[in-house]
Amino acid sequence: MQQRCNLAHFILVIVVLGLSPLMLDVEAEAQIAFVSDRNGNQEIYVMDVDGKNQRRLTKNRHDDYSPSWSPDGKRIAFVSVRDENEEIYVVDADGGKPKNLTKNRHDDDSPSWSPDGKRIVFSSKRDGNEEIYVMDADGRNHRNLSNNPAIDKDPSWSPDGERIAFVSVRDGVEIYVMDADGGNQRNLTNNGFHEENPSWSPDGKHIAFDSVRGGGMDIYVMDADGGNQRRISDNPLNDTNPSWSPGGKRIAFTSREGRNWAGRNYEIYVIDADGGNQQNLTNNRSHDTDPAWYNSVLAVAPAAKQLTMWGRLKQVGR
Repeated sequence: MQQRCNLAHFILVIVVLGLSPLMLDVEAEAQIAFVSDRNGNQEIYVMDVDGKNQRRLTKNRHDDYSPSWSPDGKRIAFVSVRDENEEIYVVDADGGKPKNLTKNRHDDDSPSWSPDGKRIVFSSKRDGNEEIYVMDADGRNHRNLSNNPAIDKDPSWSPDGERIAFVSVRDGVEIYVMDADGGNQRNLTNNGFHEENPSWSPDGKHIAFDSVRGGGMDIYVMDADGGNQRRISDNPLNDTNPSWSPGGKRIAFTSREGRNWAGRNYEIYVIDADGGNQQNLTNNRSHDTDPAWYNSVLAVAPAAKQLTMWGRLKQVGR
């Protein structure tokens, strides 16, 4: 028995040592999807995490925005107005095979994939006011999760798949969280100011969001239970739309700094999770917004899951 345990420990050490270089490079090998109007209208783009190799994925004369990576990195869900209203589309990661998933005459917005890739949560106005809906990844089985007369929007699925953070105006404009089936809805921020765009850290312990409580719109981070709320960016204009790096070390966001080029255009910035080392990634005359970070080489899994190659998350002990 002791010999068997020693052998298992030896194998584990070899595996960890083998993965170490990949773990160190997890940030460097990632990709960031974003939105740019540099070609006349809003389109989905992708770039390396250092801002290099920027390339357009969608090519449509109508606006495309709000990208969200599938967990396996093979597809990107996004919003398009090519059907004269907001619809949730999905496209292959190389830009091929765009497909309308919602096909609804009311506006559907803000897609976010479940960690297992089987479902997509989004916001919809089909009930008169904006609500949080969920559907299968092929566009079937639409279901209302929030069921509230107030506006509920901007959903973000937790890494363990058990919770969904979202924005609600039922108590002002606050960050809420609910169970993945719509139950147990509760206010996390409980602040009199405007808070939006929640984004879960890869380990599920923190939520980044933007808030005007400091005067301008800045990026904040809080614990997943709403505790320890703290500002990490400080900009007299606007910092919005945070998205965590796969290793949880940095956060990409949209900033209207006005310190590049002549106009105050929006750019994609990145900042350390503790608020240090802000860097402009896009440096473009046009507006660049809505960053969505994905790592296509190594996914960092939340608790009860393991590190796996090519972005796949495998359950451990289930």
